[in-house]
Amino acid sequence: MYSFDVNRDDPTSLYRDLHAAIDAITQDEPDAIANMANVAALIWEFLPDLNWSGFYRLAGDTLVLGPFQGKAACIRIPLDKGVCGAAATSRTTQLVADVHAFPGHIACDAASASEIVVPLIVDGQLIGVLDLDSPKPGRFTQLDQSGLEAICTLLAPRLCGNVR
Repeated sequence: MYSFDVNRDDPTSLYRDLHAAIDAITQDEPDAIANMANVAALIWEFLPDLNWSGFYRLAGDTLVLGPFQGKAACIRIPLDKGVCGAAATSRTTQLVADVHAFPGHIACDAASASEIVVPLIVDGQLIGVLDLDSPKPGRFTQLDQSGLEAICTLLAPRLCGNVR
């Protein structure tokens, strides 16, 4: 059993502690699915006001659902669709305060109001995206973006192991 001390009272400390927890839980695990599952669970446990936390893996020209926490989700997302597709295609983080105003938004959960999607890149190659949704409009900030990008930079090379 894992137990992590994550300070939820201060966003800067929260991301520092979450980064350390993710580092500890993934550093010696070669299996990509196990790492994605644990990271989705840690993010779900420690970040407030989420209704979905998970991964989409790149398979050809499609993002395919990976481990997640939340309601059942879209299984396949074309690269030219939605916030996840925009992050994958541009290889830049998409911080969306109002998903309903985002052209081509895919509503996997009608309760989602805001979203942040961070691309996972290894050696210049896109391998997938980390996707977080919230029922609160404007939930995600620049601090969230910086914290999640740092987590994805740490994590992405650890997702190149055994994926079936």
